[in-house]
Amino acid sequence: MTKHDIIIRPIITEESMAGLQNQKYTFEVARNATKTQIKNAIQEIFKVKVLKVNTLRTPGKTRRMGKYVGRTPETKKAVVTLAPGSRIEFFEGLV
Repeated sequence: MTKHDIIIRPIITEESMAGLQNQKYTFEVARNATKTQIKNAIQEIFKVKVLKVNTLRTPGKTRRMGKYVGRTPETKKAVVTLAPGSRIEFFEGLV
């Protein structure tokens, strides 16, 4: 699995934007990625120093479309804490 397969997309919500003041960035990651793989991928892609990685799995929700019932896919999120002085340029224009 390459580093770009591990990091799927950044998550941009009110809660994740509030974490930017504390050097915390939120990403959707591959479900089978470990914390070490996530840390190495973030450091290589964005050239920053990662202190800590917290992960959480969100289960899929049941959705209905008329008489048909289905589920949304489950996802995995990673909250990455960067070292003081490090920042990811992608998020700078969003704050």
